[in-house]
Amino acid sequence: MALDLFKKVETRKGLFAVEKITLIYNLLTSILILFLFQEMDHPMQMLVDRAVIAAMTFLLMYLYRLAPCKFSAFVRIAIQMSLLSYWYPDTFEFNRIFPNLDHVFASAEQWLFGGQPAVWFCAKFPQMWVSEPFNMGYFFYYPMILVVALWYFFCRFELFEKVSFVIVTVFFIYYLIYIFVPVAGPQFYFPAIGDDNVARGIFPSIGDYFHHHQELLPGPGYEHGFFYNLVEGSQQVGERPTAAFPSSHVGISTLLMIMAWRGSRRLFAFLFPFYLLLCGATVYIQAHYLIDSIVGFLSAFLFYVVATWMFKRWFAKPMFK
Repeated sequence: MALDLFKKVETRKGLFAVEKITLIYNLLTSILILFLFQEMDHPMQMLVDRAVIAAMTFLLMYLYRLAPCKFSAFVRIAIQMSLLSYWYPDTFEFNRIFPNLDHVFASAEQWLFGGQPAVWFCAKFPQMWVSEPFNMGYFFYYPMILVVALWYFFCRFELFEKVSFVIVTVFFIYYLIYIFVPVAGPQFYFPAIGDDNVARGIFPSIGDYFHHHQELLPGPGYEHGFFYNLVEGSQQVGERPTAAFPSSHVGISTLLMIMAWRGSRRLFAFLFPFYLLLCGATVYIQAHYLIDSIVGFLSAFLFYVVATWMFKRWFAKPMFK
């Protein structure tokens, strides 16, 4: 199959769909910063960052017109997708202002299941043969996104823009929820209230505790494992007390499985074991309450329909003529 990655083609002018939705999210959060300006830690820097992202987006659009081809289109879209690593911790800069809600979710978990599945799971199976596969699955989250995106780029290029738009849009839907629903998850909340309270099923409100505390204690599992340390290292660098409800790890990976199923049964079969491990790992490593993962799974189908409708209704145009 000839890829013709660098062959010059006739292309439409203007922004790609994924760039448009990123600019919309950029604008919405910029307006929110202006409303919350006095309460935020570094609002000017956040506004400058957003201006730089917007300027870079338009610059890439201009440069693309000088050499339009599949590869340069991929670069434009890949850059927007890579910016998700910026937009994720950015949600914490907003929700740290609001009272933490972990006590509500931990209490709901206690009422539904008679305890905390996130505590039971890792305590019951601390062995290396359990810990390592789950940590491997959790670490595979971003490679899973890359695999699906690259498969569509190389095998179904006519759908690549739609797929990238749906992935990024669903991420932004989750991020908007995280901004207004400040839940940190067991790995942050349980150390904050102490193991005794957790064991007794007592979950006090901690208000704005995470506004000033971002410490993440080492996770459960086999501490000498290769994948354990990969996950632990990445969390210590990039994790914040945010984005627990619903689980975007479960939601986005479920979305990817939907896309894999629609694109290739072989791709679906290849990803499925990693998907199951990833979903289990969200509770095993105490990143999420079980209800976070359940709602993450269910919300993926709704958000997939919403994002697909948005693309078809407002953004669907051929990338190349």
